[in-house]
Amino acid sequence: MKRNNPPCGLWRRLAAIVYDSLALLGIVLLATLIIVIPSGTEVPAGSVFFQLYLLVVCWLYFALGWRKGQTLGMSAWRIEIHSDGHFPSWMATVARFAMAILSWASLGLGFLWSLARKDKLAWHDLASDTRLRVRPKPVRERV
Repeated sequence: MKRNNPPCGLWRRLAAIVYDSLALLGIVLLATLIIVIPSGTEVPAGSVFFQLYLLVVCWLYFALGWRKGQTLGMSAWRIEIHSDGHFPSWMATVARFAMAILSWASLGLGFLWSLARKDKLAWHDLASDTRLRVRPKPVRERV
């Protein structure tokens, strides 16, 4: 990733989140089936084990994408993630995921924070020492 690529703005981030949410919905449904079908019964309401299981599944979706430089939604919107020119570490993905949850839990304040900063960093960027950059559009050759 080139450091001279522009930082990712809020609207592009939110668009990538919509894409990732759709992909994650399918993954969460599949993860639920993996638990429900073999047991032959429903998951008890308020099951802490099941909630933690789904939280780990969600973290894994994002962590695996971030460790390779981008999630599915980030790829669609030409966003790449890096930490000092490298892809984030596993611990950085944990910090980023946890702080992103807090950003949403505070009614999106962690994301809105990026509007007040020149470098467009949100809370989870700051907590994980990561940066989102926009890749340039690919040049297409005319035939």
